[in-house]
Amino acid sequence: MDKKTIIAKVNDFLIDEFEAEQEDLTPEANLKETLELDSLDYVDLVVAVESEFGVKLAAEDFVNVNTLEDFYTLIDKKVN
Repeated sequence: MDKKTIIAKVNDFLIDEFEAEQEDLTPEANLKETLELDSLDYVDLVVAVESEFGVKLAAEDFVNVNTLEDFYTLIDKKVN
């Protein structure tokens, strides 16, 4: 799966489930600040990613994930 597809699927999910605004979904957007995600939101996000992409995510995977670009890259590495 290419990175463009991953970005589109993640963004669609963030818009549908977290009511994120399309214009806020930039690669440099901070997951916590820009998208206002809390710990429960992260759990929902992990479940959705695992279901959609067929990968397993652990807490350690998020150590260096701050921006959407970091998140896209994490999923890309897990999928490919």
